[in-house]
Amino acid sequence: MTQKDITFVADFLTEHFNEAPELYNRKGKYFNVERVGQYLKDEDDDLVSPPNTEGNQWFNFLKDSTHLKESPLLFPYYPEKSLHFVKKQMEGIIDQCLQKPADVIGKSVHQAVCLSLYKISQSEDSTPQLFKLPFLWNNKTSNLHYVLFTMLENSISKIHILRRHTDTSRSVSNGILAVEFGNFLNNSINESSDSRCYSCLDAHFYDDETVTVVLKESVQQEGKERVLAQLPLS
Repeated sequence: MTQKDITFVADFLTEHFNEAPELYNRKGKYFNVERVGQYLKDEDDDLVSPPNTEGNQWFNFLKDSTHLKESPLLFPYYPEKSLHFVKKQMEGIIDQCLQKPADVIGKSVHQAVCLSLYKISQSEDSTPQLFKLPFLWNNKTSNLHYVLFTMLENSISKIHILRRHTDTSRSVSNGILAVEFGNFLNNSINESSDSRCYSCLDAHFYDDETVTVVLKESVQQEGKERVLAQLPLS
């Protein structure tokens, strides 16, 4: 160690571990602990060296404000407590705030319809991910919910559109359908059906009437073509 290092440590000890006679009657050490570490201890005891809030602009502002001083919107300040204590207090209040909405929302949700999308073998050890890219859209004009998604395995060239009425008692025609891209971008009918086959990388609703999709060529070669297409729902 250099002399500079020793001086630094000595200064630290002198500042933070000097004797504190006012603490002699308290349980624990008879010196001030390091002032950052005390805030992080997993304890509910009072801080050994609480901060000095004298001259703090925020506290002075609250003290002089008639309306804010007793406001229930301000989280209470505990100058004698560690951050661990404050964190537990805040978590308890947040849980209390969220409990009622969770109960109300939970009781209002029910299953409107059940659609079987695929079946897998019971003997498989791990369930494969066949469902991807779920994107939700709500058409407020016609009161319709849409879900866009793709299925892997044998239908990578298809995008599925599920449509439901916001009123669960009503149904809509063609509740679920699939759009197959395949080779629809071929330049001529003479091209091979396998030469320009496309699969869907991503899909989102652009507006109530239009779906935007990102397509890629399915052939195994460098420089696969990417296509950004806008498809009318009609």
